[in-house]
Amino acid sequence: MTQRNTRQREAILGALGQAGRPLGPQEILVFARQFVPRLGIATVYRNVRNLVESGQIRVVLLPGSSDRYELAGKHHHHHFHCRECDGVFELDGCDEDFSGVTPSGFSLERHEVTLYGLCPVCS
Repeated sequence: MTQRNTRQREAILGALGQAGRPLGPQEILVFARQFVPRLGIATVYRNVRNLVESGQIRVVLLPGSSDRYELAGKHHHHHFHCRECDGVFELDGCDEDFSGVTPSGFSLERHEVTLYGLCPVCS
């Protein structure tokens, strides 16, 4: 299925790029309205679904929290979740050596690490 590059879709991609961190649908709406002032939340949800399906953005799953979205194709990274403002921020780097915590006989295929605490604004 070929997607048209609509102004709304470009605004959503621009919002994710400008934010530089995973955003929830409501956050996407706020950022994207800088480009398309009359953008609605239903349009955000519809376009996010299509962008995930096309592989242009990916879902960031956080236990006990709503899905967030970020641009696809980024290097391997993890996230920091602020417990006060609920913001999610990207962390650079990864030790990637989990041999010390992987149980004997288990074969590790992938991992996700999320740190929780307070961001600089909420500290």
